[in-house]
Amino acid sequence: MIELDPEIAGGKPVIKGTRITVKLILELLANGWSIQDIKEEYDLTEEQIKAAIKYAEYLTEKVRVVRI
Repeated sequence: MIELDPEIAGGKPVIKGTRITVKLILELLANGWSIQDIKEEYDLTEEQIKAAIKYAEYLTEKVRVVRI
């Protein structure tokens, strides 16, 4: 449900078939928007919004601390 395409949004992760970035969805949620607000404003499904959240969660799992 998330795609990365260098031709769309500079290769940033977006909701497939849109130009709506995962970053935008996370910023909206962090600024107090509800999933319902985002669904209505951007014509997305709850499943698409949750996919963005899960993608961000997946990326944080990949972060490792390295001491230099």
